[in-house]
Amino acid sequence: MVVALIIIAIVVVLAIWYITLRNGIIEKNNRCDNALQTIDTQLQRRFDLIPNLVETVKGYAKHESETLAAVTAARNAGASATTTGERLAADSKLTGALRQLFAVAESYPDLKANANFQQLQSELTDTENRVSYARQSYNDCVLTYNNAIETFPGNIVAGSKFQKRQGFTVEDEAARQAPKVSF
Repeated sequence: MVVALIIIAIVVVLAIWYITLRNGIIEKNNRCDNALQTIDTQLQRRFDLIPNLVETVKGYAKHESETLAAVTAARNAGASATTTGERLAADSKLTGALRQLFAVAESYPDLKANANFQQLQSELTDTENRVSYARQSYNDCVLTYNNAIETFPGNIVAGSKFQKRQGFTVEDEAARQAPKVSF
């Protein structure tokens, strides 16, 4: 009788341990999904601002159509991306295109002084900061999740049902270089 109670107690403790560990892994996976959705929300905000920015710039920089087309194409690629990888790749291209657009704006003093342009540039800068924060938050969630499924005893519970996630990485090697500032 005592042996049976000990065996039952061990089985109950192991079941509670397994359920708790599995629920923790599921919670970490869901946090990664939520962090990715936060990135999507900020990217959507950016996508919504870009047409207004492009229209404002068009009035001042009519012959900069190549840059404006690149921004529009990058925005459209991001808006139509369906997978996480596609969204992150499109995001990197859009960041580069916006960088070019703001460089073009430096050549047009009237544009730089335009209140609409300044407001849009400020909104995009704020959005870029939010995207950056959301990327970092996503990477933190991915790290926590990956650690949970790869370390013992989580790797036993995770088995093959939970797959390792990929965090956000910089696609554009030029973004890794320090910018050159000259006066």
